[in-house]
Amino acid sequence: MLIGEVARRSGVSTRMLRHYDALGLVRPTGRTVGGYREYSTEDVRRIFHVGSLRSLGLSLQQIGRALEDPAFTPSALVGDLIRWTEDRLEREQELLKRLRAIDASAPTGWQGVLRIVELMQGLNSTSAARRQQAVLGKPEGVPVPAELLAGAVLAEPDPNVAGALRWALARSGGDGVATLAAGARSEDVDIRRRAVRAIAEMSEAPGATAVLADAFGDPDTTVRRHAALALGRRGVTAAVPTLVGMVVEGANDVDAAEALATLSQNPGCADRIMTALVDELAAHTADSAMRIRLAQALVELPGTQTWEVLRELAHDDDRDVALVASAFVTVLEERSAEDRGDNAS
Repeated sequence: MLIGEVARRSGVSTRMLRHYDALGLVRPTGRTVGGYREYSTEDVRRIFHVGSLRSLGLSLQQIGRALEDPAFTPSALVGDLIRWTEDRLEREQELLKRLRAIDASAPTGWQGVLRIVELMQGLNSTSAARRQQAVLGKPEGVPVPAELLAGAVLAEPDPNVAGALRWALARSGGDGVATLAAGARSEDVDIRRRAVRAIAEMSEAPGATAVLADAFGDPDTTVRRHAALALGRRGVTAAVPTLVGMVVEGANDVDAAEALATLSQNPGCADRIMTALVDELAAHTADSAMRIRLAQALVELPGTQTWEVLRELAHDDDRDVALVASAFVTVLEERSAEDRGDNAS
C-alpha cells in the first residue's frame, strides 16, 4: 500500500507519515521498484497504534519507547500522564479563574484588566507583606470581583492579610457569599473558620445569616463561636447560651458581652440573659477572673436589675470582684446622672 492510500485510510497526513519514518517510529516494510514507500498491513496497524497513544497525550519519543522497549511498563507511563494532565488542568483552571475574575469586574478598558491581573499576581505572592499590599493598595474606583476576594480569604493563612481581605470583601459591594458558603462546608477546619469570620463581617449580604445559622451547628468550637458572635449581633436569640459560655470561658468574652448587650435590647431576651449570667455567678464562687468577666458582661445590660446585682457584688467576699463591681456601680451612677442632666436640659 503506497503512502497516499495509507494517508487516506489512516487519516494521517503524508507529511506526518514521512516524519514517522524519519524518526524510525513507523518505517514502511518495503519499497516499490520506483523507490516509493510501500506499507504492509502490519505497518498500517502500527500507525493506528501510534495514533491511539498520541490521543493519550504521549510525545512521539515516548511512543517510540513504548513500542520498542520490551522492559517498558505501561502503568508507569499512565501514572506520569495522569500527573501531567492534573498539572495541566490545574494551570488551566487557574487561567479560567483569572479570566472569570476579569470578566466579573466588567472592565471598561485595559487599565481595569491590568489592575485585576496585578491584584491576582500580588495575592499569589509568597510574601505576606506583598499580598497585604496588593489588597490595601487598590486604587479608589477600581472594582474588584467579590468572588476573587472571597477565594483569597479562604486560602489566606496569615492573620494580617486575612484581615485586610475581609475588610476589602465587606466593602466590595459584591456578593462573595456563595464562595464563602462553600468554604463553610469544607472538610478543612481552617477553611471553615476563615469562611465564617468573613461572612460575619458581611452584615448586609443576602444569605449570610443562613450560612451562619448552619455554621452554628459546626463540630468545631471556634467555628461555632464565630457564628454565635455574628448571629448575636444580628439579634438571633439562639446564640445566647453559646455567648454566655464564651464569657464564662474567657473566649472572645468582650465581643460576646457586646453581642449579649445587643440581644438584651429585645425585652423578652434581656431577662433570659440576666438570669443566665447571674446563675453562672452563683455557680462559680471560687473563680475570681471568671466572676469579673461576668460582672463586665452585666454592666452592658439595661435595667435596674443590673444595678442590684452589681451592688450585691460590691460586697462580695472576693476583694477583686468587689472592687470591680464597685467601680462599675460608680460608672452606672455617673452615666445615669449625665442622662438626667441631658433630659433636664
